[in-house]
Amino acid sequence: MRPTDPTFPAPATLAALPTPSLLLDVPRMDRNVARMRARLARLGVPLRPHVKTCKSDRVARRILGGAPGPITVSTLREAAEFAALGYTDILYAVGIVPSKLPQVIAMRRQGTDLALVLDDAEVARAVAAAADAAGVTLRVLLEIDCDGHRSGLAPDSDALLEVADALRSPQVVVDGVMTHAGESYSCRSDDALRAMAEQERAAAVRAATRLRAAGHPAHTVSVGSTPTALFAEDLSGVTEVRAGVFVFFDLVMAGIGVCRTDDLALSVLTTVIGHQRDKGWAIVDAGWMAMSRDRGTASQPLDQGYGLVCDAEGRELPGLLLRSANQEHGIVGRRDGAPGPMPELPVGTLLRILPNHACATAAQFDGYHALGAQGEGSEWWARFRGW
Repeated sequence: MRPTDPTFPAPATLAALPTPSLLLDVPRMDRNVARMRARLARLGVPLRPHVKTCKSDRVARRILGGAPGPITVSTLREAAEFAALGYTDILYAVGIVPSKLPQVIAMRRQGTDLALVLDDAEVARAVAAAADAAGVTLRVLLEIDCDGHRSGLAPDSDALLEVADALRSPQVVVDGVMTHAGESYSCRSDDALRAMAEQERAAAVRAATRLRAAGHPAHTVSVGSTPTALFAEDLSGVTEVRAGVFVFFDLVMAGIGVCRTDDLALSVLTTVIGHQRDKGWAIVDAGWMAMSRDRGTASQPLDQGYGLVCDAEGRELPGLLLRSANQEHGIVGRRDGAPGPMPELPVGTLLRILPNHACATAAQFDGYHALGAQGEGSEWWARFRGW
């Protein structure tokens, strides 16, 4: 555990860190960011990064080129924390509910351009009424269901225009649409990813076109997931792309071919604390409280357990997985069918575990131990937690 003060000095060597600790390979992260920015530059669409993954001012500024800029958040706590640091253009990309509107209105009065998302006519009427009563302008995007994965309005449905009409008020701007192709995480080929990216784009553009025809401004057409952003071939009609996990990548992304394991910028430093040699186990001090319970690779062709095991320098140890996890204990063992014996890992050995889901693993920690080009623990970067 570390204090949330971003100036807290981090130990200069991995051996001096407490375990488990969250490590961030900054050069890898910077390469991942450069890859995404170059891709979107070729497509002519700006990035509105989703900072729910990093929840960190230090990381967000590196994504945005050094200064606050447009961001996407998943909690109002994130919105408030980033607003206090000078980020004024924020999309709150989770469906708004009436009980949260007082906080939204307070932030708008403080100068934050906080855009809302919804897909329900009753909620739309509540938003309009609250905006009218407060005399505050609220900007709203309608959530579009582009793939049947989660929430949203069908782009060709009557409900799309009904919800938009429920927002008619001098204090509300129906500024456009947003969608997220969450089903892209289930794609198993490059062609499938490209097709999903086009499906996402087409659904959002179609919905925005219908809104404009009905007299709503619909200036914004916001799409995005890391897989579709990196595999899209045409983003005509799109005004911004949201993506988040590309900053760190993880084993789920590697499993669908979006990145390689040596692109993963996030890992958990752990210590071997014991053995069950007759079972071929090494016991480490990183359980699910450090890694999270996310088992996102279990549904993929290659199940990575609770994470891939690397040595202290980040080099993958072939055939080793974090096979299971209790609250504070992890069990390192051979992958089923992996050739060769279990390597000798004496008590006190430092290992790194690459996570299934970067967002979920990062959420277990108060901050990052940021590693430089030579792998040194050079800085402590705080991150936000809570709602």
